[in-house]
Amino acid sequence: MIAEFESRILALIDNMVDHASDDELFAGGYLRGHLTLAVAELEGGDDHAPETLHGKVTTSVQTAIQAGELSPRDQALVLGMWENLYQQAKSH
Repeated sequence: MIAEFESRILALIDNMVDHASDDELFAGGYLRGHLTLAVAELEGGDDHAPETLHGKVTTSVQTAIQAGELSPRDQALVLGMWENLYQQAKSH
């Protein structure tokens, strides 16, 4: 189930490529890394719920923010895109 949900989100990111701004492309690529890592970590466990994946990716991005990886503008962009992608994937 988690792999299917990951595939939906990755497809949403891939579908943005033709019309996305540079900022959106950056955020999509950035999230792809966090998503892939979170899925890999969760696959070894028993909880494969979309909500668990959402929390894991959000925590991963927040940790990166605390480490100074993203400017305040990029923080808002990445977190906003993550919420949007998650809601879209959840509704399909």
